[in-house]
Amino acid sequence: MALFKKRQAGKPGEWYYCLKHGTVEEGPECRAADRLGPYGTRQEASHAMETARERNEEWREDPRWNDDAPGGGGKEG
Repeated sequence: MALFKKRQAGKPGEWYYCLKHGTVEEGPECRAADRLGPYGTRQEASHAMETARERNEEWREDPRWNDDAPGGGGKEG
């Protein structure tokens, strides 16, 4: 068992949004559980929370994943 974990090296040009610090970082600096990305640009990463909200809303409205919608992915009973 290793005493020290090898940190993933950051890659120039990959941008992440850190949920813990609320900041944009180039290359992964914070742990994976605390970040969104990678994004292609700093600007895309800075809008990560907005993008996540939009995607969540699309998912909620998608009848394939909405158990409450007629014909949605719920169990037939």
